[in-house]
Amino acid sequence: MIRRAFTPAFLVPAVMAASLALGVGGCALLSSPDPVQTYRFGASSQSESITPVTAQPVAVVLRRLTLPEATRGDRLLGVTGTETAYIKGARWISTAETLFDDSLRAAFSGQTGKVRLLGGRDVSTADLVLGLEVTAFEVRYATPGAPVVTIEARGRLTRLPERAAIEDRTFKVEVPAAENRVSAIVRAYDAAVLDFNAQVVDWIDAQPVPTPAPTPARTPTPSRG
Repeated sequence: MIRRAFTPAFLVPAVMAASLALGVGGCALLSSPDPVQTYRFGASSQSESITPVTAQPVAVVLRRLTLPEATRGDRLLGVTGTETAYIKGARWISTAETLFDDSLRAAFSGQTGKVRLLGGRDVSTADLVLGLEVTAFEVRYATPGAPVVTIEARGRLTRLPERAAIEDRTFKVEVPAAENRVSAIVRAYDAAVLDFNAQVVDWIDAQPVPTPAPTPARTPTPSRG
């Protein structure tokens, strides 16, 4: 007997979302749209207590974080085995990619004194470049009960000016929702993002502080006799 994995009623299959929009186009003026609640995550990334900055912090350029195409927008993706669906009636207040990138930058600003984030145009003065590719940002339904928010990502550190890759790392965070409700799922998303951000910050914090280049000795000017 094949047991079908549990899928909650508030999930709308991703493929059906487009077809339904086309099918009811002619009735759009006669019916009101379903209410949509917006949410956010990662807003509490910045810590209230900031670690004092070291004398020579690591200057890091953080490339913009990327998410899979299905989750980089404002919809919450649910996965049940090989089936996917968007959570009905729930949207992020902005794109997930923007919220995630902003929360990670806030985590660096509030939780570390060893790292100085630079803008993308400041590569010439950076010690490291950090690239992060999120490969999964979804809520998974494996069995009946509460779902699990899952984040999987690959990170790469590149040293400058050599542009040599010095370390690759994979991340995986899983946070079960307290119950099978949208509000609980959003709280699990928030906790998962904060956990992920902390792991990335700790990884960069563990990098050695660059040694300042020695000041060249000045050649004495011979006196005129």
